[in-house]
Amino acid sequence: MAPIPSSSSSLIPNATTRTTLILFLLHFSLFFHSFLAKSKHTTTHSHSHSHSHSHSHSTSNTTIHPYHLPTTNPRLHQAYLAFHAWKKVIYSDPTNLTSNWVGPAVCDYGGIFCAGSLHDPHIQVVASIDLNHADIAGFLPDELGLLTDLAILHLNSNRFCGIIPLTLANLTLLYELDLSNNRFVGPFPSVVLHIPSLMYLDLRFNEFEGPVPSELFNRGLDAIFLNNNRLTSMLPSNLGEATSASVIVFANNNFGGCLPEGMAKLANSLEEFVLINTNLSGCLPFELGLLYKLKVFDVSFNHLVGPIPFSLAGLVHVEQLNVAHNMMDGIIPAGVCALPSLANFTASYNFFCEEEFPCQNLTSKGIRFDDRRNCLPERPLQRSKKECDAHQPVECFEYHCTSGGGAAAKMVNATAAPSP
Repeated sequence: MAPIPSSSSSLIPNATTRTTLILFLLHFSLFFHSFLAKSKHTTTHSHSHSHSHSHSHSTSNTTIHPYHLPTTNPRLHQAYLAFHAWKKVIYSDPTNLTSNWVGPAVCDYGGIFCAGSLHDPHIQVVASIDLNHADIAGFLPDELGLLTDLAILHLNSNRFCGIIPLTLANLTLLYELDLSNNRFVGPFPSVVLHIPSLMYLDLRFNEFEGPVPSELFNRGLDAIFLNNNRLTSMLPSNLGEATSASVIVFANNNFGGCLPEGMAKLANSLEEFVLINTNLSGCLPFELGLLYKLKVFDVSFNHLVGPIPFSLAGLVHVEQLNVAHNMMDGIIPAGVCALPSLANFTASYNFFCEEEFPCQNLTSKGIRFDDRRNCLPERPLQRSKKECDAHQPVECFEYHCTSGGGAAAKMVNATAAPSP
C-alpha cells in the first residue's frame, strides 16, 4: 500500500466570524475547566483508589439506580445517560481510560472534558471527548446523540467497529470528528452531511465502501481525510466546490476516472492534495497550476499519462511534488524544477524522455529529486531501450472522461506499457 506523506500545514478553520469567535471562547473555556477538573481528579485519584475496597461494601446497600441519580444540571444528566449506554458496549479497554465512567460526575470521566455552555457559561456541559490511542474495542451507541453540546469527538486509533449512528446528526455544535484508524464498516456515513457545524472530518483507515456522496463537497469543510478505505466509483464531479478545504486526502481507495474539472475553484484554500493509489487515469489538467497555495501534491501510484503541465510552474508554495509510478511521458519542465519552495520532487517510474536544465542540478541545491526508471538517456538507473521504444505517446487536449470530468488521454497508437 502506498505511503501517505507527512503533513506540514496547519488546519485553519474558515468559518464565519461569529462561529470562529464562539469556538475560540468554547475551546478556551474547555481547556481551562478541563485543567481544573483533571487536576482535582489527579490529586484525589490515588487516595480514592487505596480505599476503594473498603468503600465498595459500605455503599453497596445504598446504590441508586443509575437512571434516577439526582442532578441539578439536565445537560450533564443527559451526558451521563449517553456515557452509561456507551460503557455497556465497550468490551475491551486495556488502558482503563473508561474505568471511572461511574456515577454522575461526568466531567471527571477519563477522556471527557467540560466547559461552559455557549448559551450560558455558568452551565457546565460536555464539550469534548478525546479517546485517541486508547485501543478501546466496542461500538458507538445511539445515545451519543444526547451529547448535543459536543464540539470535538476524537476516537483515533481504537478498535471501535460497526456503523456510525444516525443520531450524530443531533450534534449540531460538533466541529471536529475524528474516527480514523478504527474498524467501522458500511457505506460512506451520510450522517456527517447533516452535522451543520462540522469543519474537520477524518475517516481514514477504516472499512467504509462505495461512492463518496457529492454533497460532501458542498459543506464548506476545512479538512477531508478519507484515505485507506474501500471507497469506489469516480471522484465526484463537484470536487472543485470544496472551496473552503485546505486539506483533501483520498489516498489508497479505488475511485478511478480522471481529476474532475473545476479544480481552479480550490485555488484560494487548498494546501494539501493527496491522491496516492486511487486508480486515477487520464492527464493532469492544466488548471492544477492555478492552485497557488498547494504545499503537498501527490498523485503517485496511479495510471496517469501525458506530460507534466507547464502550468505547474505556478505552484510557488509547493514543497512536496510526487508523480511517481504512473505512465507519464514528455519533458520534465524547467519551471517545475525551479519552484522556489520545492524540497522533494519525485518523478520516478514513468516514461519521461527529457529533463530541462534546472532539473539536472536539483540535488546540489539540497532538493531531494528522484528520476529513476524513466527514459532519460544521460541519467543512471533508467528503463531499457526496449521498454522506452514500446511506450506510446498520448494526446491530452481533445478528450474527456465519460464520468467525473477532467482531461482524459487518447493513445496515439496503443495502450501505454505498464510500469514494471
